[in-house]
Amino acid sequence: MALQINDTAPDFTAETTEGTMHFHQWMGDKWAVLFSHPKDFTPVCTTELGYLARAKWEFDRRNVKIVGLSVDPVDDHLKWASDIKESQGQAPNYPIIGDTDLRIAKLWGMLPASATSDAAKRTAADNQTVRNVFVIGPDKKVKLILVYPMTTGRNFDEVLRVIDSLQLTAKHKVATPVNWKQGDDVIIAGSVSDAEARKQYPHGWKSPKPYIRIVPQPVP
Repeated sequence: MALQINDTAPDFTAETTEGTMHFHQWMGDKWAVLFSHPKDFTPVCTTELGYLARAKWEFDRRNVKIVGLSVDPVDDHLKWASDIKESQGQAPNYPIIGDTDLRIAKLWGMLPASATSDAAKRTAADNQTVRNVFVIGPDKKVKLILVYPMTTGRNFDEVLRVIDSLQLTAKHKVATPVNWKQGDDVIIAGSVSDAEARKQYPHGWKSPKPYIRIVPQPVP
């Protein structure tokens, strides 16, 4: 059954390019992004892995850990890393899980339970639904799920934007409007009464409609 937002992220133990991972333990009290790939040595995924390596510092400063997953063996991931460094300018600097028995892909709802466990005989097209991005909060709950087609590279700048929103709205009783980015105005959450809002925002708010209460972004 597919994961949904606010579900507990399934825990697992797996081998990665950086050794054995116990997922929840590895996360600790940080946020995490798990992003998956249908096969090693695929062109779109190669560009994604390289970009994310170059952008890792942006995730680090937001207290977010990164882990990749592919259904191929860890040894293949290590060979792929050389290609990524040569073609994208940066090898992965985060762990990549080897999921050769498809156990984690099934556990996280990326493949049906009936999928064969012999990854070597499966093509990228067989695994095309294994192109997900999951953002997991420190409470181990799934906060975001994105699923991309094989022909469209992922937008990790958008993932960072959503993480900024998630972290802000986890701390303050606000929501972020369309196309919001760091520093833009926000909306007072619907769960906050006007009386409560006046205590928090004594200078008031802009209200084009009674149910829309716009205020400057609180300090993150």
